[in-house]
Amino acid sequence: MFNIAVLVSGNGTNLQAIIDSIKTKDVDASVKIVISDRPGAYALERADIEGIDYTIIDRKLYKKNLSDKILEQVKDCDLIVLAGFLSILTGDILKVFEKRIINVHPSLIPSFCGPNMYGRKVHQAALDRGVKISGCTVHVVDEGTDTGPILVQKAVPVLERDTPETLAQRILPFEHQALCEAIDIFVENGQKAPGPRSVSSPTPWS
Repeated sequence: MFNIAVLVSGNGTNLQAIIDSIKTKDVDASVKIVISDRPGAYALERADIEGIDYTIIDRKLYKKNLSDKILEQVKDCDLIVLAGFLSILTGDILKVFEKRIINVHPSLIPSFCGPNMYGRKVHQAALDRGVKISGCTVHVVDEGTDTGPILVQKAVPVLERDTPETLAQRILPFEHQALCEAIDIFVENGQKAPGPRSVSSPTPWS
């Protein structure tokens, strides 16, 4: 079985999408553990409901040792999935899991990414720039921030009436799709790191 560790910080809708795709057998894998860097993240309740092992490694408590503590928990996993995980991984975990950590980002990288670009900030930046198309990207995690090879991208139209919240809501379902597609790429490659592969899926202007 292809075992996944899912790292979360908040509500866990991306985690739920992974769980649902596994249930429907669209993704042939198993979520071995869910790790949150924040106590109280609703994603942990989702894991509990599904009977998935989970743990809290509080970023405020562990600080610079956060990544090392996470590494201790994921050594039996084939892939680490950052699903709305707000902390930055550093150190040995990037070497042990080289090319086996993926992240979903709510823009079309290389636009609106990098340090301190997450959540609402990304969507506000897209609106401030006046782009007509935004979307999401799943990429391999490396030592930079949002700099690793792109695996999957989904394009989503930006509407004149959009706010950061409405744009985020429109992009979120495509994050779910992109993340599950990216996991499936690894499963198909038999735990080997796939080469860069971009899948663009623009949506209708409506």
